[in-house]
Amino acid sequence: MKEGSWDECVKSNSSYNVTKDIAKSKALIDTARGRIAFFDTIKEDEANMNYIFEGYYSSLLETMHAFVLSRGFKVENHICLGYYIRDVMKNNRLFFMFDDVRKKRNSLIYYGKHMDADIAQEAIITAKAIILELEKSISSDHQNP
Repeated sequence: MKEGSWDECVKSNSSYNVTKDIAKSKALIDTARGRIAFFDTIKEDEANMNYIFEGYYSSLLETMHAFVLSRGFKVENHICLGYYIRDVMKNNRLFFMFDDVRKKRNSLIYYGKHMDADIAQEAIITAKAIILELEKSISSDHQNP
């Protein structure tokens, strides 16, 4: 079943309730931050921008998994992470930002379509913005378990 909403993600068991795990959520954030710190040390150029984008996308996913885990959910796929943002958080702006970088990553990974350096740079900026916004909410979740 191809999900089209958070409710469909739950019905198909692509997303389900779990016990909130603040320790695991914090560990995921630490891993994401470590990867970001590593990629921040690399000089960006035309030859490596797609790889750097992939690293930021991985950090974004870890941050998103930390976010939903801190709220008591496990999500099995990227699209349902987006639906959580859109349907549960009611944040269409953040959903469209995430969906855009998700599609760019899918084009790169599954279809071998490399991005121009400027497009990859924009996607990196977007991923960083999403991460920062989610980290604010996660910080609040960690303080109020």
